[in-house]
Amino acid sequence: MAIEWRHDDVDGLGAARGYAGHVVPLFRRVAASFEALPLPDARFDLAVFNASIHYATDLAATLSEAVRVLVPAGGVAILDSPFYRNARDGDAMVAEKRSGGALDLGEARADLLALRSIEYLTRDRLLEASSGLGLSWRRHRVRYPLAYELRPLWAALRGRRAPSRFDVWEGRRSEPAVG
Repeated sequence: MAIEWRHDDVDGLGAARGYAGHVVPLFRRVAASFEALPLPDARFDLAVFNASIHYATDLAATLSEAVRVLVPAGGVAILDSPFYRNARDGDAMVAEKRSGGALDLGEARADLLALRSIEYLTRDRLLEASSGLGLSWRRHRVRYPLAYELRPLWAALRGRRAPSRFDVWEGRRSEPAVG
């Protein structure tokens, strides 16, 4: 099942059409907010946020909903969302993006900037938002080509903000106490 608030063919629910004929039957697609999942409690083993959690408008509510639909020993995976070592660099990225100077968002610009999303994550943001949910987080560092790994050095030498990383973050729920 895929949940997304956008319908477009690039990053929205329409992108699933590319799997037609390869995945039979094509998985269910639901348009919904991450903060109010139209799903029953304790139904899934894993909630995956693939290139999406940074579009959440309320990170704590999003993670709370993800945990609500997980079975007691379920987990959360976050991948392909921008993580920064500190909020200062994340905030600088957001300012660049909103001013139009960081990247060309093309025709999707209005849609992508319509809602005020969290835009990026830091370890502190993730820990604060998941406080009380019984999740323990582990970062799995993605190894990139050398040129990509050298981006922080080049940014520092040029006096620019540090770039984001796109590592995989795994949140595991603690097993409930028995007895």
